[in-house]
Amino acid sequence: MQIDLLIEEAFVFNVFIKTFEKKNIAIANEKFYFISEENLRYLQPKKKLNAQGKYIIPGFIDIHMHIESSMIPPSIFSGVALSYGVTTVVADSHEIANVFGLPGMEAFMQETTDLDIFYAIPSSVPSTTPKLETTGGFIGVNEINSLLNHPRVIALGEAMNFKGITDEPDSLIRKILKEVQEKKPLMPLEGHIPRVSGEILAKFMYAGLTADHTQQTPESILEKITKGIFLELQKKSITPENIQIVVDHNLYEHVAIITDDIMADDLLAGHLDNNIRLAVECGMPVEEAIYISTYTPARRMGFQDRGAIASGFLADFIIMDNLEKITIESVYKKGKCVHQKDTNITYPPTKPSFPAYFYDSIQCKPLTEADLHISVEGNLDSVICNVIQIQEIGTFTEHVQREVPVKNGRLDWENSNLSLILVMERYGKNGNIGYGLVEYALKEKGAVATTWAHDHHNLMIMGTSTEDILLAQHKVLDLNGGYVVSKRGRLSASCPLPIGGILSDETIYTLGNQLKEVRQAMIDLGYKNTNEIMSFSTLSLPVSPKLKITDFGMMDVHTHAHVPLIEVNQ
Repeated sequence: MQIDLLIEEAFVFNVFIKTFEKKNIAIANEKFYFISEENLRYLQPKKKLNAQGKYIIPGFIDIHMHIESSMIPPSIFSGVALSYGVTTVVADSHEIANVFGLPGMEAFMQETTDLDIFYAIPSSVPSTTPKLETTGGFIGVNEINSLLNHPRVIALGEAMNFKGITDEPDSLIRKILKEVQEKKPLMPLEGHIPRVSGEILAKFMYAGLTADHTQQTPESILEKITKGIFLELQKKSITPENIQIVVDHNLYEHVAIITDDIMADDLLAGHLDNNIRLAVECGMPVEEAIYISTYTPARRMGFQDRGAIASGFLADFIIMDNLEKITIESVYKKGKCVHQKDTNITYPPTKPSFPAYFYDSIQCKPLTEADLHISVEGNLDSVICNVIQIQEIGTFTEHVQREVPVKNGRLDWENSNLSLILVMERYGKNGNIGYGLVEYALKEKGAVATTWAHDHHNLMIMGTSTEDILLAQHKVLDLNGGYVVSKRGRLSASCPLPIGGILSDETIYTLGNQLKEVRQAMIDLGYKNTNEIMSFSTLSLPVSPKLKITDFGMMDVHTHAHVPLIEVNQ
């Protein structure tokens, strides 16, 4: 037998015993053929590579992520992810599905990529119900069945409808879970289970959910794992105290490192590899960090052909020249080098091509001053308002009440030390506008507007002055979607996202720098969070605690109860 590639003298990671061994690797027909300490030149390799002093590990596997968070389509994302050692992902593309429904998913799956992209069926489109948020697309039982037999569909994406899972046996999400369990009993069912414990956690598990990727604490890690939940650790869960719990209790078999959401500007500096480095910095042994980024995620998703350097497995691997720092020298996909350090990212030869209507999807009226006049009944000097309070870490919010002045019969939000927030239905269905107030957001006169508003992706605007709100909203309409920031009556940054209002077909360098300018402009307005973009964009996500807003107005995430802007019982 003649092999295609022989790699000699490398320190090869054996995931089964979590150690590095000096080995030679024979690769044939895109797979590992033989790994041995013996001289393998008798296999007549077409090509030899001396890797003396180098470390070789399996390609990284990211089993919970959203391509749309990078704001680029799969064909562009492919080369970027590969450059960071990610060779397989399981994408939950509920963002494009919320905008375009099943055609959005199909458009993604039709793109050609070197990266292996498998899909989790979006289980929550919308994330709650059409009575609580308006979306462009809808995924029901019929759509689920049309996707179940697709060869690249291997999981059910995160189930998010809190009340539908815990308290409504006949809800759409319960019907979807039942359908998948009956048709595909071996399919992994992913959960979105934030701040849940005790009997409520049991209700999620009783419905069939077996994994959670939301923000964890040491207490939630122990409770969820000991009760049978597989945990997928994204960046905000990779903290010294959380990692210490995993290390102290030897929980490696029950966790994986994932990304969930990586913004375009952050993608300039890394992807899953950055989270792995962070885990090591927080105290996890590097061998274990590699293990839970390769083998445990492969097992979780049922992959039988990747996640290890072993005979018969796909030859997906990374060559590193520094183990502790996870310094990537080159990346191989199916035995072929797809990226080398200090070389440009590989992009598709032509820009992605989607249906024409994907580029003309914002059906929303321009705001006027009258839309920002909020009337108050009665001759009052002030009223008590329900307010969304953002946090400096993570995307969770709190529900607080604040006294807001009233002037000439209108809510004087511009002098309240709060930010006015609006969510405008953008699909041409009902023209809804939801109103709210936000605390600890913008401290300067300005506004932020976007159509990248999770998960419904309606048009969301938040600001402290009428002038800036109007300016930012009108500019987003001009761009046909994207992110815009204005300050004191002047545009300060913009990031066009013309594909469905959530994606760009620019290179990651162009897009990343545009988003970096948006992020800095938000910081200049006083927005303070570990991830300003995601913090703002999830103020419209009604499944992430505690108080959020949609085009129907503010709502309590756990009860789905409408929360009025002005408290009626004063």
